[in-house]
Amino acid sequence: MPQLSRRAFASALPLGLLGGGLISGAPAPAAAQNTPNTPVSITPLAQIRIGRFTVTALTDGYADMPFDYFPGRAPAQVEEAAVAQFTARPSGVRFLFNQYLIDDGERRILIDAGAAGSIGQTGKLPQALGALGLQLDQIDAVIVTHMHQDHMGGLIAGGKNNYAKAELYIDRRDVTHWTDPAKRSGAPDYLQTSFKMAEEVVRLYPKLQAIDGEREIVRGVSIVDLTGHTPGHIGVRVEDDGKSLIMVSDMIFPVVHPGATDVFFLFEQDRAAAKAMRDRFFPRAASEGALIAATHMPFPGLGRVVADRGQMRWEVADWALQD
Repeated sequence: MPQLSRRAFASALPLGLLGGGLISGAPAPAAAQNTPNTPVSITPLAQIRIGRFTVTALTDGYADMPFDYFPGRAPAQVEEAAVAQFTARPSGVRFLFNQYLIDDGERRILIDAGAAGSIGQTGKLPQALGALGLQLDQIDAVIVTHMHQDHMGGLIAGGKNNYAKAELYIDRRDVTHWTDPAKRSGAPDYLQTSFKMAEEVVRLYPKLQAIDGEREIVRGVSIVDLTGHTPGHIGVRVEDDGKSLIMVSDMIFPVVHPGATDVFFLFEQDRAAAKAMRDRFFPRAASEGALIAATHMPFPGLGRVVADRGQMRWEVADWALQD
């Protein structure tokens, strides 16, 4: 059998397999055009079909969350679990910042806008969209699942409205909470950036639509109420032709979920409500076999909650090359 160099082997693969994606006919990012001695940097992309919808997983980057950011477990316990799951880094648990683009051939809807450099190694979402040949002004709508900085930073990066042609949807309860001066004055330091960003979002997006409860944005794309992580924390269901995907945002965190609902994340303001929502959602998701997209799980963040001998666990979805 002839021996192929790694470079020759890579050149023989379909383009979409490079960088962890499966994008048929997608253009190679400019960063991939490197000299042989330069490490190749490719923005990861992954696509699945939900009926008439193409859903593309993108990422804004990553950050490592300290092991003591998970109330409900001792830092040593979190670190031990992270090591066992190969998500531990010297400074904490590796968190991805996944975003999802929904395209039905007529409208492009982006779920969340990333941290945009406000935390960790982030700010890659425009590059990821560029790999699809898209500019920010080609996005028709942005759904913000909640007003934490890592989900809305990209909206206002550089102090400007970066999605000027997009409709913006945020749950009214989150808008009210994160623009309340009294709430801000009583909040800990680590939440102050989110309060400041929320004010900027409201100022720079005068056409922001503060939505109430579960509703359909367009046919087949609807809001799911996942209140708990924040007062107006929402998910997004994409459904067509008997197939569905639920983007659950921060309902699920690496290492600790879905195995334990009594473990939280530092940024959650109402831990009792967050636990109650997970207690309801995880068993239902497991019984339905729901395909889930989660912001902070390893890229592309696609998986299922499964019941395994009385315990809930995360099962990575075998999404590639599926019918």
